[in-house]
Amino acid sequence: MKKLVILGGGYGGMRVLSSIIPHLPYDLMVILIDKVPFHFLKTEYYAIAAGTVHDKSLQIPFPNHPQVSLIQAEVEKIDLHNNKVWLTGKNPIEYDDLIIGLGCEDNYHQVEGAEKYTHSIQTISKSKRTHKQLRHLPEGAKIAIIGGGLSGVELAAELAESSKLQISLFDRGDAILSSYPKKVRNYVERWFKDKKVIVIKNSVITRIEEDIVYNHGSPIPFDCIVWTAGIQPNKIVRTLDVEKDKKGRITLSKYHHLPNNDRVFVVGDCASLKHPPSAQLAEGQAEQIAFVLTSRWKGKVLPDHLPPIKLKGVLGSLGKKVGFGLIAKTALTGRIPRLIKHGVLWKDKNKKNKITD
Repeated sequence: MKKLVILGGGYGGMRVLSSIIPHLPYDLMVILIDKVPFHFLKTEYYAIAAGTVHDKSLQIPFPNHPQVSLIQAEVEKIDLHNNKVWLTGKNPIEYDDLIIGLGCEDNYHQVEGAEKYTHSIQTISKSKRTHKQLRHLPEGAKIAIIGGGLSGVELAAELAESSKLQISLFDRGDAILSSYPKKVRNYVERWFKDKKVIVIKNSVITRIEEDIVYNHGSPIPFDCIVWTAGIQPNKIVRTLDVEKDKKGRITLSKYHHLPNNDRVFVVGDCASLKHPPSAQLAEGQAEQIAFVLTSRWKGKVLPDHLPPIKLKGVLGSLGKKVGFGLIAKTALTGRIPRLIKHGVLWKDKNKKNKITD
């Protein structure tokens, strides 16, 4: 039996798997390797950290199929020369084709003490640990969130609405959500002002100590510090001796495999693509990888070019009632984007659950 090994059951890995299952050749076994036994809706990890959503409501079983097996393990090393994946505490796995979808990690930008003294929402386990830390704090405790992008804003909003903590949101730019239109930024800032969330712009975090944030060199005490200030490819990918872009993401061919190895694909946050990493982008790329694989299995000639990956937009939550977003270049604020996001999540979860039945 030939082996297709998929590293990571995130949005990209899950979409590849669900897309190829109806087309699997009889002589192919698919092995999915992930640290956890479920696919999780990572875009909602901020709500787990805030304690407003239980992790079980975000978990989706991986597809059940006789030619698909799951290995719950941590990837230790990828040996591209010998077609092997090394796992912690387990025997190495050989592959004929490999899909690397290991996702991302926090990027601490070489800020001293940031990794040691801050909490995270990058994984399900880290999000749960962050919640454990937050839920034991008394009313009025001071929380620092470092990073004013989508994750930081959603976490700050969820905590502001669901707790009586004092939230400070640090951002290095002139405005939070810098990639969004001014209408969206102003709406979010007004919402934060109403909820008494302190937004600290043009911040320069020079050091983190235990319960202390140094902004422009000045110490500010907090009871808990959460880092949401950027991501980088998984450490396994960072150690691979392959061509990468300036952000450490792997450079790929037009068919999403390594330029010099058409048996190794990369999907999601570790791939160098034209758009910033997102769940939507990972799923769009995954569908194209599935198309390339199924075309090969059926002996079909691949087209000269794959179509551009179409992104529908971005939606964010400000608590449970309102939100913001950008759909087809149209800025949205208020209840409508929150309702749309809720509907998208419901649809996505039910669609994935049907695949696993």
